[in-house]
Amino acid sequence: MTLIKSISGIRGTIGGRTGDTLNPLDIVKFTTAYAQFIGGKKIVVGRDGRISGLMVRNVVVGTLMGMGYDVIDIGYATTPTTELAVRMAGADGGIIITASHNPRQWNALKLLNSEGEFLTAADGAEVLRMAEAEDFNYAEVDHLGTCTIDDSFNQRHIDSVLALKLVDREAIAKRKFRVCVDTINSVGGIILPELFKALGVDYEILNGECTGDFAHNPEPLEKNLQGIMDKMKQGGFDLGIVVDPDVDRLAFICEDGKMFGEEYTLVSVADYVLSHTAGNTVSNLSSTRALRDVTEKHGGKYTAAAVGEVNVTTKMKEVGAVIGGEGNGGVIYPESHYGRDALVGIALFLSSLAQRGCKVSELRATFPEYQIAKNRIDLTPETDVDAILVKVKEMFAKDATAQVNDIDGVKIDFPDRWVHLRKSNTEPIIRVYSEAQTMEQADELGKQLMQVVYDMQ
Repeated sequence: MTLIKSISGIRGTIGGRTGDTLNPLDIVKFTTAYAQFIGGKKIVVGRDGRISGLMVRNVVVGTLMGMGYDVIDIGYATTPTTELAVRMAGADGGIIITASHNPRQWNALKLLNSEGEFLTAADGAEVLRMAEAEDFNYAEVDHLGTCTIDDSFNQRHIDSVLALKLVDREAIAKRKFRVCVDTINSVGGIILPELFKALGVDYEILNGECTGDFAHNPEPLEKNLQGIMDKMKQGGFDLGIVVDPDVDRLAFICEDGKMFGEEYTLVSVADYVLSHTAGNTVSNLSSTRALRDVTEKHGGKYTAAAVGEVNVTTKMKEVGAVIGGEGNGGVIYPESHYGRDALVGIALFLSSLAQRGCKVSELRATFPEYQIAKNRIDLTPETDVDAILVKVKEMFAKDATAQVNDIDGVKIDFPDRWVHLRKSNTEPIIRVYSEAQTMEQADELGKQLMQVVYDMQ
């Protein structure tokens, strides 16, 4: 059983002892701390389709009302829908009940400010401090909050996507696309069909029932997507689309059933945006070099940020990026909002594909070719991650061919490849990402560094 408290929120497995899992008592404590920190009067609450979602929602909403807040409950909603709802409703903050790509036994609270964006590191740390202090003051009976159910925000989200200047609805409709979509038994099965109807796209949904009983591991990686890949190989579709349970990550599958490459979701959308809008880009340290190459091709400047959506958006604002995101399929388009949004990514990708008049595989072939190996090292309570990262940094500090970056774990850049080790914010693991010209080279580099870590333990 697991409970992870971090600046990005609280995440854990459901059931078990307090302090060790995500349970009602810890949810109350953390929600109270957030409400006390955020101030104001109105908070939006949305949730993905997880089995535990209703239980967590009831605890969160009741606690917020007990703090005197008026709650706008938008029900089943994607993470980007909830982010937009905070702004659209003029709320003081928002809580998204989702564990994103984690398996079914997990859930989490993601915390938003009044802009519908994730809390900064400093704000998140203060919420954690307040939760541990438990110095709470609840509202008296005449000042309890209210709860209003509002299910209008899915359509309002879609309308905002359709209104984006670079979403070419006419070109998309003319192409008469037929897409196959895996929505992993969560909220994507509710909102994506409505988006496709609005865009004039024919679709078939796999795992479309919003039950939270995921048909497969919900992380949109190739090893988990054999079902839709086999479906695509049978023919009859122009594009395969995969989202995670809260629909902020996006992966594409080519018409022949081969993966487009999760890393290339952002690359392809950025290439389209930059072809129409001059500017800079940002992704995190664990993302492909292909975004840098595409950005420089269009005359812009690429900047790397620490892993974590709030770190990427902060850097995007600093450098004036017109597009950014993360290599895990997260597209952040400031013209819409500063948050990963699969609906925006889908609409921009289809616009690009329609304007080019090409197949998905043909579009993929236009981008620089890199391969990323994504490995992990499971942690034990005795593992001293910080000491390991310091030793890895020292090992390569004197290597003239290596550039070492330690703003987030340790990333070692070589002329033709890189490897990045960092402790996950969402799971008890060290992520080991490595990139090279071929998957064999990338995996070999990652495994070399993993062995270094094993030897240190």
